[in-house]
Amino acid sequence: MGIAWALVRRYIQCVPRLERRLEDALVPIWLLVIVLSGFFLEGVRLAAQGPQWADWSFVGMRVGELVRRETAVSLYPDLWWGHALLCLLFIAAFPFTKMFHMVGAVAASYLHHSPKEPLDGSLSLMESGALWGIDELASLDGCMRCGRCVQACPSAGAGEPLSPRDFIQTARRSLWEKNFPAGDVRLLSRVPPIDGKLSWYCTTCGACLEVCPVYAAGFQAIVKKRTELVEEGKGVPDLMNQTLEKLFNYDNPWVASKRERSVWAKGIDIPTLKPGESDKRLCYFVGCTTSIDARAREIAKSFSTVLKRAGVSFGTLGDKEPCCGDIARVAGELGLFQEKVENCSALFEKYTVTDIVTSSPHCFHTFLNEYPGKLFRVRHYTSVLQELLAGGNLKLQIPVNSTATYHDPCYLGRHNHIFDAPREVIRAIPGIRLVEMRNHGPGSVCCGGGGGRMWQGQEFSGETRMSEIRIKQARQTGAEILITACPLCLIMLEDALKTAGFEGDMKVMDLNELVLESLG
Repeated sequence: MGIAWALVRRYIQCVPRLERRLEDALVPIWLLVIVLSGFFLEGVRLAAQGPQWADWSFVGMRVGELVRRETAVSLYPDLWWGHALLCLLFIAAFPFTKMFHMVGAVAASYLHHSPKEPLDGSLSLMESGALWGIDELASLDGCMRCGRCVQACPSAGAGEPLSPRDFIQTARRSLWEKNFPAGDVRLLSRVPPIDGKLSWYCTTCGACLEVCPVYAAGFQAIVKKRTELVEEGKGVPDLMNQTLEKLFNYDNPWVASKRERSVWAKGIDIPTLKPGESDKRLCYFVGCTTSIDARAREIAKSFSTVLKRAGVSFGTLGDKEPCCGDIARVAGELGLFQEKVENCSALFEKYTVTDIVTSSPHCFHTFLNEYPGKLFRVRHYTSVLQELLAGGNLKLQIPVNSTATYHDPCYLGRHNHIFDAPREVIRAIPGIRLVEMRNHGPGSVCCGGGGGRMWQGQEFSGETRMSEIRIKQARQTGAEILITACPLCLIMLEDALKTAGFEGDMKVMDLNELVLESLG
């Protein structure tokens, strides 16, 4: 019944996330033949031997009633060998079909949940061009092309031509061809080459990994493809090339200037850290987008004011603040990323920076997970706000009588599992009623700004914009305020608010702005 229903779902219902290749029919039909021949073999055996317990084998007994004893005696040896060969050949075919996921999935699950060493080796892997840890390699062979990643992908959901599944299959094939003389042994699972341009649609949001039963990260395969394109010097979008050039020349992906970082602090008394005097002060790492984008600058102003009101001793690096290198990492420019890591690490050491708070979840993720041998503590500002509230340093007293919903930034939520801290801060604001969108927490929908999409042209768009899909979900809750905790999300969602026609019905705010409003 299970096999029959699997065939119905794939070939009659035509579930969109499921493919329909030759092996997708061959494997279940082969299993069906094994099962049916097993029932028939059991029936013939019971008819030939007539044991007293035959009634307990109720399916085989009914089949046996259809066969005469003399016929059963003569057929039984041949049927036994035929059934045995069917089963043994099926097992032997495992490595050559997608059924190999029965081995790969077990290995991937074990390696994914086993204790890991600190991520000190991540850069050495990147430098060698390997990019894949042993658990990721196992997960590639665990992929059975179920299509859950395609169904969860916000790019595919927006009508764009991206399929994380295809990139996983391509990465698996290339690894086989690179490391095994015979190449890819899965004769029926071959996939055609993928247009490298499709890799630039990915936001690296991690939704594919969240739903994958074997922990295969499609976005990692996509970043690997981007790395190949960058190394080959072809297939990189023009705007992305310009962005990387700005990052190399001016230490930010936005403007051709190194003096724009501290413009947001004009008129505000923001202390600047000095070399050798920062070990006991919190370093507020503002970040490129928060420093330079006109709308995102309000995050820096609000958070700095909140820290002052809470009596926190902090400072910034001012114009000396470098880029963390996240955009180079997700764009596949690993050499440039390595350079940014070295620059940042050297500056932190020079200024004796030991405690960092970031505005951007992307900076937070990069410092926390991608920097080797770090000697500093890093937090996102939502965690700092939570700690200040818990310690009684922040007293939110002025009511903000509104209904609000919260958008989980991908690199804060899915990538780093910070879901509760921002919600605790929101609930601590008097008068706020928090309602959740249909997709929230680990299932949140990406705004479309990650993975370098913020710095790409309109050519990378589908039937609708990811940010508009998210805005519509927020509007369906009846919320008057859409809260987020990421500068990229703030920019994307506020822009979508205008293009979707909801500008007068709802406003987009950063969490710091809401906290500051409650502080008066």
